[in-house]
Amino acid sequence: MRRPVALRLQAALGTLALAAAAGVVLTMPETASAAAGGATGYATQNGGTTGGAGGQTVRATTGTAIHEALCGRASSSTPIVIEVEGTINHGNTSKVSGDSCNTAADKIELKQVSNITIVGVGNGAVFDQLGIHIRESSNIVIQNVTVRNVKKSGSPTSNGGDAIGMESDVRNVWVDHTTLEASGGESEGYDGLFDMKDNTQYVTLSYSTLRNSGRGGLIGSSESDRSNGYVTFHHNLYENIDSRAPLLRGGIAHMYNNHYKSLNESGINSRAGAKAKVDNNYFEDSKDVLGTFYTDQAGTWQVSGNIYDNVTWSEPGEDNNPAGPDPQSNTTVSIPYSFTLDDASCVPSVVSATAGANKGLKVSDGSCTPQSPDPTDPTDPDPTDPDPTDPPSGTNLSLGAGSDGSSKASGTSYGNVRDGDLGTYWSPAGTTGSISVKWSSATTVAKINVREAAGSEGTVGSYRVVDHDTGAVLASGSGAGVIGFSPVSLEKITFEITGASGTPRIAEFETYAG
Repeated sequence: MRRPVALRLQAALGTLALAAAAGVVLTMPETASAAAGGATGYATQNGGTTGGAGGQTVRATTGTAIHEALCGRASSSTPIVIEVEGTINHGNTSKVSGDSCNTAADKIELKQVSNITIVGVGNGAVFDQLGIHIRESSNIVIQNVTVRNVKKSGSPTSNGGDAIGMESDVRNVWVDHTTLEASGGESEGYDGLFDMKDNTQYVTLSYSTLRNSGRGGLIGSSESDRSNGYVTFHHNLYENIDSRAPLLRGGIAHMYNNHYKSLNESGINSRAGAKAKVDNNYFEDSKDVLGTFYTDQAGTWQVSGNIYDNVTWSEPGEDNNPAGPDPQSNTTVSIPYSFTLDDASCVPSVVSATAGANKGLKVSDGSCTPQSPDPTDPTDPDPTDPDPTDPPSGTNLSLGAGSDGSSKASGTSYGNVRDGDLGTYWSPAGTTGSISVKWSSATTVAKINVREAAGSEGTVGSYRVVDHDTGAVLASGSGAGVIGFSPVSLEKITFEITGASGTPRIAEFETYAG
């Protein structure tokens, strides 16, 4: 049953092996520093989905740190944005206890919580063999992350084999610009990439890539589990999937502007009274892309504007009711939200440019031309506030303070950024790195001045200013110089260089109270 996935993986795995043998490091582009844009589809209903908007922003590079951020909130509903960078795996994910969380060591557990955003930043966030489990929770945003090779059998196991799984009274989840992938089917230990069951409603999966799996995902765990629905799938790529793209048991789902490529056994499987609205999708090199399969409990569909490119159809049978070879609507579905359709003919190109993690959060406006997001920076001062780039006044608090940071280039010192000498400098080992100033007791800082050494002006590209005590991002942007933010009391402040045109040289990292 799962042979097609395994066979098609051989070429890709061979390429990765050659790259590893040659010592090639594959890097991912810089991405937005926080969740951009707003929810779409059914996630906009039932009060909407905003995640942790308006809450504290913290940074996490381990699974344990994600759990600590959840457990460190005032309550289980306190909004929080968790920016994730690096590889999250079993080795760095531990259970953390607290009144505002209910976590587990073998998965990222969002259980009995609400108002949370998890967003990949920097060089990317990869959840390796570790799934994300959402249970008895609401108002969750997951954006710009990769989840790969989550197993339900073999070793290690996580989340029942689901990359992202939702169950038990889940409401309002928006999953956007993610890459969800496996390395085979059930016989290789994998289950679904995106599963919803036991009363999960108002969910949107957008601009995501799902590939190399026996099962794309399901809505409803059995023919009797019909309490799920109101799910939107748009601008996603399903590639090299055997079945369940998705499997829909009861409820309503809206699929538009998706690119389905190499669905090896079946695709959208509407059954057990389900209704699927299927608009302007592009189906390519696939089999039985729409219908009711593997059951005599039929579902229905409304179709419009789809393209079927090299699609084959099986003969109808007792447990098999393909919609093709000439799919026609057998129900009507009323959609409560507004949406704009790209023409199906351009879906492959639009989805290729937008779907998946680390694509710059690009979206489509229905013009068949990908658009870059226009996120607002929550750290921007109010227009009535003083200009944060005004020259700082008062005492440079860095003089006499301590310092440390990431690995440094030969011949440089952390202390060079706080010695008042523009002739000395600190330089990271590569083009990115971080430098910190620290004090023995809490110190109020509202402005910094990052001064590059002579000859290297303009090298610093993107940056973040981070409260090291809490992980909160105080400011982000591009280019060195004067950076202002709301006054904060801390013992350590960090300037993170996340992008540069060369190797930066920081002569002074000045800090000021105002």
